[in-house]
Amino acid sequence: MEASLKKAEIQEKLSKIQTILEKKGIMPVLNHFLMEISNQGSFIIATDLETAVKEPVSLEVLKEGRVCIPGRKFYEIIRELEEDIQISLIEQWLKIKSGKSQFRIVTLDAEEFPVWPKIGDALKIELSRDFLLTAIEKTIYAAGEADARYVLNGLLFHLTPSSEFRVVGTDGHRLALFKSLEQKFSGAEITEDKKVILSKKSLNELRKFLSDSQHDVSFYIGKTHVMFEIDGVSFLTRMIEGNYPDYEAVIPINNDKIAVIDKKSLVNSLKRVSILSRERQNAVKLEFNANSLSISSSDPEFGEAQDELNIEYTAEPIVVGFNARYLIDTLEEISSDKVLIKMKEPEKAVYITDSEDTGSFKYECIVMPMRL
Repeated sequence: MEASLKKAEIQEKLSKIQTILEKKGIMPVLNHFLMEISNQGSFIIATDLETAVKEPVSLEVLKEGRVCIPGRKFYEIIRELEEDIQISLIEQWLKIKSGKSQFRIVTLDAEEFPVWPKIGDALKIELSRDFLLTAIEKTIYAAGEADARYVLNGLLFHLTPSSEFRVVGTDGHRLALFKSLEQKFSGAEITEDKKVILSKKSLNELRKFLSDSQHDVSFYIGKTHVMFEIDGVSFLTRMIEGNYPDYEAVIPINNDKIAVIDKKSLVNSLKRVSILSRERQNAVKLEFNANSLSISSSDPEFGEAQDELNIEYTAEPIVVGFNARYLIDTLEEISSDKVLIKMKEPEKAVYITDSEDTGSFKYECIVMPMRL
């Protein structure tokens, strides 16, 4: 195997797979990526057995071949080189040459690399890149981190027969829902609701490829895996098995205490006041009165803080406790300048959304209050 590569391109390709490569896995081959060099097309593949990424690579083929290369070390070497690179494989050693710099690193046989999963018969739809990226970014913060209910560690993709596209994230304390209004997916006809749960980790990896693309995305849904195709990159990940909670049932529909608040002012106030909240609970108290909001916190070891905002609110006074971090995360994904907050009772779910029309989608959030 022998080829000439452009430093900038291979460095950019390798940077996107670094977090997929296993650092201390029981399978040494997962620390490696597979490089295949061929006159019919060259590519690299990385996998952690849950997610697999295949990226095309432009290079000058001098001799065809395939090999498993240590991902981290190869990337570190490429990053420090100043010129384009020539690689050649001699037995198990990969020789790397750039200008007067030379390296030799040990490789593994390509046959040791896991086989690319076959997605089989799959449902294929087309999505706007901007639409998909927005859907993920507005919901992924609400997904669980290491919840024993494993389905909560992912996002639910819900496709309906009317071509409505929804993405949901929840950790049991808060819920974020993104749903299409004008923009709908195209492609295969869906005759019944289709629900797919994908891990938070894999979707964070997908965001890297979506962020660098300007083209539509092909989305394939198989029996156990899904695959996204973006600018020639194939991104395949395993579905999470299980039943996602009935998210529609937890969205309150009769909250009658309504406040409209400047988003930026509210976020900044919460950040200030929460400095003196108890670290574990991060609790803040919000007191809604006629056209005013008082935000306060206290910590027996350090002291207390209070701030006040002018708001639009004419209902009965209400006092609600929140985890400040949960509330800030929710507010930062609001698109409009002002946020609409609907409440009913101090310990009932609070509904949060944009105060103005956001066009092709609607972003809705539920945050559970804290007992004060």
